Amino acid sequence: MSLIIATHQPNYIPWLGYFFKFSKVDVFVFLDDIQFSKTGAHNYHYIKTPEGPLKLKIPVTHRFVDPIKNVKTNDHGGWKIRHLAELEKYYKKAPFFDEIMEDFTKILLTDYDNLSDLNVAIILFIASKFGFNPKIVYSSTLKLESRSEQKIIDICKALNATVYYSGRGAMAYQDEGNFTKEGIQLIYDIFTPTDYPQLYGEFQKNVTVLDFLMNHGYNWEYYKKLLFEKGIV
Repeated sequence: MSLIIATHQPNYIPWLGYFFKFSKVDVFVFLDDIQFSKTGAHNYHYIKTPEGPLKLKIPVTHRFVDPIKNVKTNDHGGWKIRHLAELEKYYKKAPFFDEIMEDFTKILLTDYDNLSDLNVAIILFIASKFGFNPKIVYSSTLKLESRSEQKIIDICKALNATVYYSGRGAMAYQDEGNFTKEGIQLIYDIFTPTDYPQLYGEFQKNVTVLDFLMNHGYNWEYYKKLLFEKGIV
């Protein structure tokens, strides 16, 4: 029997493609021991506004080499209230604003030990609402010292995975032969952002999943239909 796994860093309110991975796997591994990156969307994402994308960024406290699980959010400056205010300002007229805003507010205003815990709480809540419930593993619990492609292979071996469902960005450094030698089939993500009705005119693809939720609720079946029409699922 095949066991399909995927991995990803725990990002802040990620895009729809992140959740597409959840729909494809048996096990999802949060790479919480990967080094924090200021450019890796670990502490920011974008919402859509009439003026274009607006970045929602979490202020954090960290050292250069810290893994994501050790990064602390700086909650003294009121960033949570600012993010909620921006969401209300730009999505108040969205069809599902009340439901999504209530849910997101409860999650965001909870106290967390670190950035990873906050991001995971948001991701798992939304994934469950979409109907995705793969087994969850944190890479830090596997105690692996390897890096890059070898780390992914070692994660697959530790979890007895037969299939690794990979993001296409990893094609730059992954060698399919290295996976094959370990009995692991390497499959690349086929997700392509697909238009759905949004506020403010022309479709904006590189925005947080909250944009879809505000406009269409937790209706993955609706989005799946759109993907099917594009030949993606």
